[in-house]
Amino acid sequence: MSLKGKVGTEIEIKSPPEKFYNIFKSQAYHVPNAAPNHIQGVDVHEGDWETHGSVKIWKYTAGNKAGESGVFKEKVELDDANRSVTLVGIEGDVMKDYKTFKPIYQVVPKGTGSLAKLSIEYEKLREDVPAPNKYVTLMVNITKDLDAHIMKA
Repeated sequence: MSLKGKVGTEIEIKSPPEKFYNIFKSQAYHVPNAAPNHIQGVDVHEGDWETHGSVKIWKYTAGNKAGESGVFKEKVELDDANRSVTLVGIEGDVMKDYKTFKPIYQVVPKGTGSLAKLSIEYEKLREDVPAPNKYVTLMVNITKDLDAHIMKA
């Protein structure tokens, strides 16, 4: 069994792709307000809110109904041409189980809204570590909450 893998899903959202992408690109500080049940905070550790290579620390709740709190420190990679944001894991709770952990949010135009392509590229530290499906679910929940937040604005 390979320790490397990729999991993901796609969901349709009402938000225009530019507005959704811009939240992650330059306004990540809005995410805890838009998705408070899933993201409890985000802080810039190095750089700023909008520069490729900046480092942020996220406080999140993932998993079952009781919720599993954690911290994720990432270095952001921005791809403006493809409206794609990759959060390259540096430190945090997920790094106890994964050697590499890269959540990717990409939005493409679809009708009057967008198609959000959500995925995680990973490498497990051990064979008994499950695929990070609960974190894909977290990404879906964040995406839905952000979409509702953008459409209310």
